[in-house]
Amino acid sequence: MPVTDNKLSLSQVENDRRILELLAQTFPTIGSASTEIINLEAILNLPKGTEHFVADLHGEHEAFRHLLKNASGNIKRKVTELFGTSMRESQIRQLCALIYYPEEKLQSIHDTEANMEDFFNITLHHLVRVLQSVTSKYTRSKVRKALPVEFAYIIEELLHESASDYDKQAYFNRIIETIISTGQADKFIMAMCNVIQRLSIDQLHILGDVFDRGPGAHHIMDTLSRYVKWDIQWGNHDILWMGAAAGNDCCVANVVRVSLRYGNLGTLEDGYGINLLPLATFAMETYADDDCTDFRSHASEEDNTHSEKTLRLVAKMHKAITVIQFKLEGQMIENHPEWKMDNRRLLHKIDYEKGLVDIDGKVYEMSDKLFPTIDPDDPYRLTTEELHLVHKLHKSFTSSTVLRRHIDLLLSHGCMYGIFNSNLLFHASMPLNEDGTLKEVCVGGEYCKGRRLMERIGLLLRSAYNDDTPESEQVLARDYYWYMWCGPDSPLFDKDRMTTFERYFIKDSEARKEEKGWYYKLRDNEEVIDMILDEFGVEGGQRHIINGHVPVRTGSGESPLRAGGKLMVIDGGFAKAYHKTTGIAGYTLIYHSSNFELVEHEPFTSVEDAIANGTDIVGSTKMVEQTARRVRVRDTDMGRVLQSQIDELTELLYAFRHGIIKERKR
Repeated sequence: MPVTDNKLSLSQVENDRRILELLAQTFPTIGSASTEIINLEAILNLPKGTEHFVADLHGEHEAFRHLLKNASGNIKRKVTELFGTSMRESQIRQLCALIYYPEEKLQSIHDTEANMEDFFNITLHHLVRVLQSVTSKYTRSKVRKALPVEFAYIIEELLHESASDYDKQAYFNRIIETIISTGQADKFIMAMCNVIQRLSIDQLHILGDVFDRGPGAHHIMDTLSRYVKWDIQWGNHDILWMGAAAGNDCCVANVVRVSLRYGNLGTLEDGYGINLLPLATFAMETYADDDCTDFRSHASEEDNTHSEKTLRLVAKMHKAITVIQFKLEGQMIENHPEWKMDNRRLLHKIDYEKGLVDIDGKVYEMSDKLFPTIDPDDPYRLTTEELHLVHKLHKSFTSSTVLRRHIDLLLSHGCMYGIFNSNLLFHASMPLNEDGTLKEVCVGGEYCKGRRLMERIGLLLRSAYNDDTPESEQVLARDYYWYMWCGPDSPLFDKDRMTTFERYFIKDSEARKEEKGWYYKLRDNEEVIDMILDEFGVEGGQRHIINGHVPVRTGSGESPLRAGGKLMVIDGGFAKAYHKTTGIAGYTLIYHSSNFELVEHEPFTSVEDAIANGTDIVGSTKMVEQTARRVRVRDTDMGRVLQSQIDELTELLYAFRHGIIKERKR
């Protein structure tokens, strides 16, 4: 409850005196403290900022960049609201394309437009109106901080243009005329467009899996490094790369294998400077007589950029690292019997002469029987050549400065879960028992569940990167990254097994089945979802869990809303590999001050197409929940922080007025 002056007492203020003395250094007078209270109270009554939730980007950097530029269709909606009755649809698309890609679009317009002065005049007036709409829910201070220094004063003046203020119309018109006559129109338009983009999304939430499958995870991370307000809840693919960068060789092998599986070498080689030449040399020598048919890249059917010879080499590299991975994982499992994953050690279950493998008492015929590097008497031992190769890959990952910089971003902006404005965010799952209760999981010798489980895992994983952590704990932390990737009780996996071996070597689909944990089976139960929300202390009349990880088969009629709308699963398949599964190309969940909207995205064609034709990636938008009333800043997490600041300032006023603390005249 807000503190008012008449509810304060001398004893309470005396108890808080040390804090108030510090606060008085910033607000030394009654006037300055009162002014700040007035300012904060005004902010509390503004509508909350727009939050965007996305999940499972999987390296699709062009689609992601476009999503940020168009604010998941929010900018086009505002432009349509403003000009829908005065502009044709084609003109609206072209204006939006200019806002999304101002530099490229202006270059195209210069090549085709006969009267640039007229274009500049009309466009600048349009952009002013769009920016006025975008900034309407923000304070002048917040808008000012987002403005480029070079044009800040002029943009501020234009933002306060009013069609009804006839006395100032000549003033505003003259500003625009002067921008054009001084040759600054191009730069000014680019500045305006960038501010519109920046302020159209107040907070960006990423529910994991920036990495793997798509070609540009490093570009996404570079984009995020320049973004202002964002957070990430780590996904299983992010954890895999974090483990590889920390020096976990099982994670290194998996990262390389997945990249080869999807024909995605650009991120490894160009993005992070990972040297794959030793692997290529080893694969050519070791698998020279093996066509490695089952290891052809998933992208090879559509690949017209690489020769058949290159694709064959990639297949050999793919098989080579896969065999090494199974050896390394067998050693890891043997070192950690507490993980109870011995059923994933399969190399010693193979009859190499007959090409058969025994899995859980059932014998399967293997589709590939050529294993030149495996010693049947000691199948998990790496050959001398494999040891050298693993050492080189290890060094390449751990010494990549760009990868380390991006991992530092994941550590500084991310964690296992997040709570934002009555929404609990985590990537995949919450380990549960069959009866729907929270399951206890052993993490580094401590049994924990629910919120404590997520926090304990987060602390352990971070310790792999803390130089002051004891070596024994660092080793456990590095090992645990791999468990988080595929361990049965991992909140990022939560299945009985990862059947990677079976997918490569056994045609029988029964062998490839993975039994999901109880969270996936019980997540339609509102009581279970409420129990999890209670465990994390999430309050509010309209509270939710928001997940990614499991692609929603939208094309087959599957809904992203579960448990009466209390759970929202927003993996719509950004990665091209999932488009056939989901029927769309990704979701954005948007939390406005008045409702939740779910935006379905169409496949992104190209930046060139967006610039030339104004194409977009927004397929359809539907409201999934209407808030009971318009949400103000005071109703948000930030509102509670601001209210506590008001309470402290109110105490300071009391202390000034009662002589407990003396005013300090400036």
